Amino acid sequence: MKGLTPSLLALLVLSASAQAAEDTHQVGQIAHGEYLARVGDCAACHTAPGGMAFAGGLKMTTPVGAIYSTNITPDKTTGIGAYDLQAFADALRKGIRRDGTRLYPAMPYPSFAKINDEDIRDLYLYFTQQVTPVVQQNKASDIPWPLNMRWPLAMWDGIFREDGAYQPDANQSAQWNRGAYLVQGLGHCGSCHTPRGIGFQEKALNQTDDAYLSGGTLEGWHAASLRGDALSGLGSWNAEDLTRFLKTGHSDRFAAFGSMVDVVQDSTQHLSDEDLQAIAAYLKSLPAGDEQITPTANQPLALYSTGQGNPGGQAYLDNCAACHRSDGQGYRNTFPQLAHNPALLAEDPASVISIILNGSRTPMTIDAPTGLTMPDFGWRLSDQQVAQIATFVRTSWGNNAAPVTADQVKEIRENSAAKPSQQ
Repeated sequence: MKGLTPSLLALLVLSASAQAAEDTHQVGQIAHGEYLARVGDCAACHTAPGGMAFAGGLKMTTPVGAIYSTNITPDKTTGIGAYDLQAFADALRKGIRRDGTRLYPAMPYPSFAKINDEDIRDLYLYFTQQVTPVVQQNKASDIPWPLNMRWPLAMWDGIFREDGAYQPDANQSAQWNRGAYLVQGLGHCGSCHTPRGIGFQEKALNQTDDAYLSGGTLEGWHAASLRGDALSGLGSWNAEDLTRFLKTGHSDRFAAFGSMVDVVQDSTQHLSDEDLQAIAAYLKSLPAGDEQITPTANQPLALYSTGQGNPGGQAYLDNCAACHRSDGQGYRNTFPQLAHNPALLAEDPASVISIILNGSRTPMTIDAPTGLTMPDFGWRLSDQQVAQIATFVRTSWGNNAAPVTADQVKEIRENSAAKPSQQ
């Protein structure tokens, strides 16, 4: 520093301090971006089984053919390394890639349109500065011509996409607004839990429509209603039940299944308690929908009956009762209760059929690093037997949902990984 005037030295010190402060601030932004990537569960779609993180290649089934998730690592040739902040924002919010190609709405950009500018920036910093670049070419879809032409997506967007970041509701609390922002936006809960319309669009994007979060079916699984329905929704859950479920994959009575296992494992267990409580506060504010289920009295069961009353009773006793018990109460914090279980009582029985056919597992979390697994029964039960068990659990212990047919089981078996029955 010899020869520097005091004033010049002071300027250099101030400049170095400012740079250090800026670097520290950006480190915080990147860390926040990583947290937001957890909130959005970006890894779930953009990481294939056994693949590199965020390198894409995950197969996703749609009504017109399979598509494959894209590489979102910062590789400049096969990923998003050449994207600037605006191009990144357009991809998330508008479903438009840097080259102008439109993304299929399997990418939940109608929800991501609600993400605010600060969160978009922090996500961009995380993905471009901390994620490891991976050279992996994107795979073309299996959608046949002419359905694979993307220009009609511009019309789809014009009809179904709503632009504009989430705007807080002045009539609601800060906690409610935070929950609404997370659920409607980056959390994109409606992608699974809201029914789809004729254009495969979510029928609603916020709580102003009763269809929002009223339950939806994708790839052979039915995501239950998150509204206040007493039996098929969250009417019997309190906020503490919800926050615990999102943190661990369990409540006292129920357990995560299907794609919700990965949501808990890769996303919600990593959220702050404040954000989980905000999500619970928002969900608990949603009124009941048009529930069609009427509870019945919890009558003693004729488990051994093979008559018209309970033809699935014996099959349930042989295959299910050891874990879920003959009274359908399961074991707290271990095997879920089947009596008054919302996953069983939806109008669409896809989930209970899929679980019997394919089995399921609970999330591996910090508190439960090994998880629990339910075996698949599809390899040894016929379509009729699966239908009888599903009907039995949907109509027992006070449950009063519609019966399941062998044809419904056959359809889900043919479109899933279930092994054919040996009978």
